[in-house]
Amino acid sequence: MSDIRQETIAVVGVSERQEKYGFKIFRDMLEAGYDVKGVSLRGGEILGRRIYKSLKEIEPIPSMVITVVLPLVTERIVEECHQLGIGQIWMQPGSESEIAVRKAAEYGIKVTSNACIMIKRGIWKAPNAPGASV
Repeated sequence: MSDIRQETIAVVGVSERQEKYGFKIFRDMLEAGYDVKGVSLRGGEILGRRIYKSLKEIEPIPSMVITVVLPLVTERIVEECHQLGIGQIWMQPGSESEIAVRKAAEYGIKVTSNACIMIKRGIWKAPNAPGASV
């Protein structure tokens, strides 16, 4: 796997609620040294970081997007990725849909789905998570 730490990554679906995966992924990626930007319709600030209301607000444009949202929202995020020229999207389990995956492929966006980025990258800090290193 390539070293994505050098890339700007957007996590769409960041939550201020600590029990939500959008919060955990954002927190653990920050702590692991990734250049990660949070996106939530609410905006604001989480963990001392600005939370953007949309991908188009982020500069530079992220090279990868991770979705932690409902499948219908992921479908809209695929459209936004296409408009912005974002070439890679990782759809966390439960955020993907057949439409989102197909549309991303049609646009030439590299799609990863049915796999948790945190487990695949070995950065998951949640206790008892498969592959977790505590």
